[in-house]
Amino acid sequence: MSKKPFALIAALLCLALLGGCGQAVGTSNTATGTVTDTNTQANESATQNFGTSAEASTAGTTAENTQSTSAPETSSATTTKPTTTNERKIQKMLNTQRFVSPAAGANDFAFRLSRALLQTTGKKNFVSSPYSVWLPLAALVNGTDAAHRPALLASLGAEGFSEDELDDAAAQALAALTHAEQKGSEYYHNPLQIANAVFVDKKAKLKPSFAQNFSVNYMGKAFAVDFSSPGAVKTVNDWASKNTNGLIKEIIKEFDPATVAAIANAIYFSDRWEREFNPDQTKKDTFHGTNGDSEAHFMLREGNNQAYYEDSKLQAMPLEFKTGGGLCILLPKAGNANALLSSMDSAYFKKIQSDASPATGKLLLPRFSIDSGSMKLEDALTALGVPLFDPAASPLNGVLEGNIPLYLSGAVQKAVIKVDEKGTTAAAVTVMVMTGAALPKPTPPFSMICDRPFAFVLYGDGGQILFTGVVNQC
Repeated sequence: MSKKPFALIAALLCLALLGGCGQAVGTSNTATGTVTDTNTQANESATQNFGTSAEASTAGTTAENTQSTSAPETSSATTTKPTTTNERKIQKMLNTQRFVSPAAGANDFAFRLSRALLQTTGKKNFVSSPYSVWLPLAALVNGTDAAHRPALLASLGAEGFSEDELDDAAAQALAALTHAEQKGSEYYHNPLQIANAVFVDKKAKLKPSFAQNFSVNYMGKAFAVDFSSPGAVKTVNDWASKNTNGLIKEIIKEFDPATVAAIANAIYFSDRWEREFNPDQTKKDTFHGTNGDSEAHFMLREGNNQAYYEDSKLQAMPLEFKTGGGLCILLPKAGNANALLSSMDSAYFKKIQSDASPATGKLLLPRFSIDSGSMKLEDALTALGVPLFDPAASPLNGVLEGNIPLYLSGAVQKAVIKVDEKGTTAAAVTVMVMTGAALPKPTPPFSMICDRPFAFVLYGDGGQILFTGVVNQC
């Protein structure tokens, strides 16, 4: 796994301790709030406006790399006593395993969610973005009641951690993925965009604490909509299209008028291979699929010093991108690809990555393009232990002002990926719909005309009933 995040944090700590620049580094708020001057202003605006129903707040995320965000488990940080709040926070981050573990659990979540979704795909092609699901659920931890919060944390791979620790870890992971320190460089290519949003019915308001956290730690943006109007569908779909460069134009067909809020994530990635395939060497041949043979265009890569891994179960080859990260191809030696991916976990995948070594050989890889269509996530997430789909419990009482209880009534994702000789383009949008007893139905004007028998109750100070009666005749 990449050590860039650790190097960055260590460098920032040194600057903080030696140069007294605690305000420039350290907190997750700073890491996410100073991506650019424009984003700083946008986030400040978000802090002021996020809780209102009339105004949308702040900036989505433009991310810039797919390098791993894991930090080392131990630290050799200086023993100089931190003197500022930011310095103390960095010191804590470097001296504890607990800082990185909640975000690291996202990789374990990725394989568990893939395993659950694969149970329903059969022989069809499959693509999903587990991180596009993990991020909104992580944000919703802050809106979940105390009784259900531990189960949600456990389902996300953050069992035993607090919501604050998860928020810090998520913020640091986003900062590492976005490579915020390189924004503004005319020479730096931005392959990754991540955007988070919450859509709130115009009759409701986000709870200020939830709004603030979503803005600062998840780089989120809020929109006021009318879920009883078709305009809400258009707003969400336009947002999805904008944040996937038009690859996903429709994620929602309609909203139940009882919808109170929806939380969404969009991820767009496009990068070239570090070592591109030669299109002149691409040849047609037969692909032996689960539904029979078909013709495919096979790309060729051969030569020395190619990263390669092999064990009794599989062959693996990570194909690196120009700006970091890669696409790891996993070929089972026996059985099918569904079974192989279902058996994968974060520890095994980490071993594949770390043990891949230079080798001589060749790879034949077909060009491919997959569109997942609309995937319902409720069953898979419930199987993973996400406790937010129970209308009786309505555990999401910390999202809206007034602690009004909500629950997830639906969750859907669309994902696409295209792989060819030049590189890879992929996009995903996830939307989770919240309903519940959030918005009281409008009360019609009343008319009370006592021109017929009526009753009465007379009570004293403190509510004690003193007299009762009925007037049947005047």
